[in-house]
Amino acid sequence: MQENYFSQIADSGIRPSAQRIAIYKYLCENHVHPTVDMIYKELSGEYPALSRTTVYNTLKLFADHGLVQTVHIDEDKLRYDANTEPHIHFKCIKCSKIMDIPCSGQLSRINSECCSFLPEGSIARKIQTYIWGICPSCS
Repeated sequence: MQENYFSQIADSGIRPSAQRIAIYKYLCENHVHPTVDMIYKELSGEYPALSRTTVYNTLKLFADHGLVQTVHIDEDKLRYDANTEPHIHFKCIKCSKIMDIPCSGQLSRINSECCSFLPEGSIARKIQTYIWGICPSCS
C-alpha cells in the first residue's frame, strides 16, 4: 500500500519522501479532516525530525498540486482532506466532528444555482459548501 501512496504523490508532480508519504498516508487513512497539529502529534513519534513547519509546507504543496483539499470550516484553523472528489462538509456544532457528505448529482445543481448569482462574465473556479448542525450521535 505504501507504494500506492508513493505513486499518487509522484503522479501529482511531487517528489516523494518518507515524511511526505507518511503525511499523505495519514490523510488517506484517517478521515477526520485533521489540522497541521493533529498530523504532527500523530506522526512525530515515528518521525522525530518532523516539524510542524514541514507538515504545513507538505500540506500546502499537496493542495497546490491537487492531491488534497483545504477545508476552511473552522474560523481559526485549516483542515485537510485527501478526498478531492466534489462533496459537502458537515460539522457538528456539539462534538466538532467533520463528515464528508457525498452528493455528486445534487452538488452540480447546487453549484450551478450558486453560480447564477455571480456577476455577468464571472467564472467560478472553486466552490466549497459547508453545513453546520448537529450530527446523529449528538441529536
